[in-house]
Amino acid sequence: MRKYLGLLYIQVLIGIFLGGIAGYYFPAFTPTARLISDTFINLIKMLITPIIFLTVVLGIAGVGDMKKFGRVGGKGLLYFEMVTTLALLIGLFVANVIQPGKGVATDHLDVSQTAKYAEQAEGMNWAEFFTHIIPSNIFNAFAEGDILQVLFFSVLFGIALSKIELVTPGLTQSLTRLSKVLFQIMNMVMRVAPIGAFGGIAYTVGKFGLDTLLPLGKLMLSVYITMALFVFVVLNLIAKYYGFSLWKLLKYIKSELLIVLGTSSSESALPNIMQKLEDAGCRKSVVGLIIPTGYSFNLDGTTIYLSMAIIFLSQAFNVPLSVGQQLAIIGVLMLTSKGAAAVTGGGFVVLASTLAAMKVIPVEAGLALLIGIDRFMSEARSITNLIGNTVATVVIAKSEGEIDMEQYRAVVERN
Repeated sequence: MRKYLGLLYIQVLIGIFLGGIAGYYFPAFTPTARLISDTFINLIKMLITPIIFLTVVLGIAGVGDMKKFGRVGGKGLLYFEMVTTLALLIGLFVANVIQPGKGVATDHLDVSQTAKYAEQAEGMNWAEFFTHIIPSNIFNAFAEGDILQVLFFSVLFGIALSKIELVTPGLTQSLTRLSKVLFQIMNMVMRVAPIGAFGGIAYTVGKFGLDTLLPLGKLMLSVYITMALFVFVVLNLIAKYYGFSLWKLLKYIKSELLIVLGTSSSESALPNIMQKLEDAGCRKSVVGLIIPTGYSFNLDGTTIYLSMAIIFLSQAFNVPLSVGQQLAIIGVLMLTSKGAAAVTGGGFVVLASTLAAMKVIPVEAGLALLIGIDRFMSEARSITNLIGNTVATVVIAKSEGEIDMEQYRAVVERN
């Protein structure tokens, strides 16, 4: 018994269970629970940008062949676009078949809490999203935790370092030591993950209450089923095609999945998942490029949710959408969904911007209908995003011969 209690994922499960009880029976604990959850997530966030920087820099410095590194990036972006587009299509298909919004009451909606999201959506310029990747001040990028900006600078730094090391070697060894120190700090932080998961679940249940699930339970069930189908059918087929087991990979990262479930944030698992993939034999250069990029460009769970939410709202407000309009939704979401991880408010702001671009569904009223259950669906979105990026990394590593499969089998199948 003591052996199992010492396992991180068991401790996180206990934290989630106790958090649900605390949130349900002691709603006054909600503010404290949020403080606990936010503190844990901040502990993770303080490590994300330096770990990404060092992983990418050391990965590039160790590659030597810049053409190969560029090919990995291009292959990763192509994979992201294909898989997220497939996720969009699946979401639209299921929502049209199940029709979760049919018969949902839309009277007496309180739009006061959603006005801020509509305002943020109006102020978003999606054409500037890609130019924003280039930081005007790299120190601000690190301070604000802007993953894409840090990634861009890290790639340039790594390329420059790989050239300089040929003349004045030594800096790489220092950065390697620093990387080990940061991962050691991360291991220390992960010891309090059960407390963070406890706070996250207690806050969610205490703030929103389980009774908010009943009116829109059909939508929640539809979203969860669709994401499960995407993971266990689509991603499973991709994994089989590339010769590895999705089930064994999920078992290997079970602690990270539970932490994401507890905190509703895929960022909470980012540093640990990078280390685990390296431990499983994936080349540092591939892990350092694919995982951070995937956090903005490979949001499978978010795209499924966004597509289903829009069809749900069209059904709830009796606004029938033609095939042409639904194809237009795909086009809009292919752009807007890429910014979900880089915007405060995440998927909710992106949903608002998509509704604003379509101009057929009331923005504030639509958000008011979903705000009560959005937090409960964020866990499914975050978990699906994490699984999608983990699978993508193994796929790209295998396709490029940048993975030690003997090490992978020994590490992944052992867990």
